Amino acid sequence: MAKTFDNTLVIAISSRALFNMEEGHRIFVEHGIEAYCHYQIEHESEALEPGVAFSMVKKFLALNDAQKQQVEIVLISRNSADTGLRVFNSIEHYDLSISRAAFTGGESPYRYVHPFGAELFLSADPEDVRKALDNGIAAATILPSRVESSEYNRLKIAFDGDAVLFSDVAEKVYQTHGLERFSETEKKAANQPLPGGPFKPVLAALHGIQEAYPSDQSPIRTALITARAAPAHERVIRTLRAWDIRIDESYFLGGMDKGEFLKTFGADIFFDDQSGHCDSARQYVPTGHVPHGVSNR
Repeated sequence: MAKTFDNTLVIAISSRALFNMEEGHRIFVEHGIEAYCHYQIEHESEALEPGVAFSMVKKFLALNDAQKQQVEIVLISRNSADTGLRVFNSIEHYDLSISRAAFTGGESPYRYVHPFGAELFLSADPEDVRKALDNGIAAATILPSRVESSEYNRLKIAFDGDAVLFSDVAEKVYQTHGLERFSETEKKAANQPLPGGPFKPVLAALHGIQEAYPSDQSPIRTALITARAAPAHERVIRTLRAWDIRIDESYFLGGMDKGEFLKTFGADIFFDDQSGHCDSARQYVPTGHVPHGVSNR
């Protein structure tokens, strides 16, 4: 009987997001596919170093137990099965419960995100990420980021608001007409919930996991970290209330730099649509760029 993933959050992740494969990628770019294959086969008994998303994945997998599987991690990779052996050896080395994978032998792997039933796709390849987003799947490009072992046992995930959790309708007003018109429009529309953005289903899935625990014992903590400020904050709060989705912490920064706040929160990963915010954030925490909305056109 085929296994289904009902009530399970499925995350598809590329090998370059999970592990540090930059040396192999450099060899591929500079010397071609044959040199890359030779390198990976020659080193297949050597475990790869953890990558940007490693800590997050490890904490996600820790949510599972013998009674209930709340998260499924699947690997999708441009490697062939032959060169991918090092990846699976590394998965075994770190005792990660990842058993499903697609190795596409150089072809774009994003097409297999949907058959696996994934709600989130994380990759180091911006083109694959854009294609996934265009097909209605939450996706982010995992950027080279400062990665340190988190001092928190909880999984901590932070999101930007507009064009990530919410649609970009308000951001379009801001970029077209400026801050004053944006603030006026959002104040007038305070009681009108914002349409959902690409990461709304991910937040909803995290909320579903959180509901199984007392609020003070949840192994997941979420945060909204947005450049909005009063009076534009009210529509955001009322939108989350209308969605009946819990978010644990909210920061309305009024354009302040997000990096220090993310470091203080202790984010295992942060998702933002704007490259400038991502460049700041990745100096402090693992960061995923969401190439969605008006800022990316």
